[in-house]
Amino acid sequence: LRPALAAMALVFTAPAFARAKPLDVPAGVYVLDNTHASITFQVMHMGLSKYTARFAKFDATINLDPADPTKSTVSVTIDPKSVRTDFPFPEKENFDATIASKMLGADANPTMTFKSTKLVATGPDTGKLTGDFTMNGVTKPVTLDVKLNAAMVHPMRKTPALGFSATGTLNRSDFGSTFLQGPIGDQVTFDIEVEFAKK
Repeated sequence: LRPALAAMALVFTAPAFARAKPLDVPAGVYVLDNTHASITFQVMHMGLSKYTARFAKFDATINLDPADPTKSTVSVTIDPKSVRTDFPFPEKENFDATIASKMLGADANPTMTFKSTKLVATGPDTGKLTGDFTMNGVTKPVTLDVKLNAAMVHPMRKTPALGFSATGTLNRSDFGSTFLQGPIGDQVTFDIEVEFAKK
C-alpha cells in the first residue's frame, strides 16, 4: 500500500500538474522596455570556447491574461543586421556584417521573428514557451524556458510592469545556416532578459 501511495503522490506533484499563479497586474498589451532588455547567444568556436554575441535592435509585445498567464501571447522581432560581436576587425572586414549575412541570412531575410503558440506552466513562476521562430527564411518551432521575475507596479514609473528571464537552444542548420559549420558549432544557446511596460 505504501509504494502505491508514494507513486500517487509523485504523480500529483509532477510538473504536468503545475499551475501558473494569477498576476496582480491588469490585462492587456505590454511593450518592451528597450533600455532594460538583452538577447545574447553563444556558439562553439573551434571546440575551444563559446563565442558570445548579441542583438542591438529588437522589439517585443505581450498580450497578457493575468487570470491565466498560460493564455498570454508573445511576439518578437529581431533585426539580424544588428548582431554585435564587439570585435569587428575593421582593418580586414566588417565582422558583424559577415556574421549577419553569412550566418543569419540577413541580406535576403532582414527580419527574424518569434510568435508564441503555447505556454505550459512548470511552476508558479516558470514555464515552457513554444513558438514559431523564423530565421534565414525558415520557420520552425523553438521552446524557451521562461521565468517570471516580477509582475508589479514599477517603483519609479508607477505603471504596471513585467520582467522575465528566458533561455533556449536551437540548431542553426535547421534554419539553413551552415556557414563554417564544423569549425563553428551547430548548436546555438541564447539568454534573454526583458522588461515590459503596460501600453
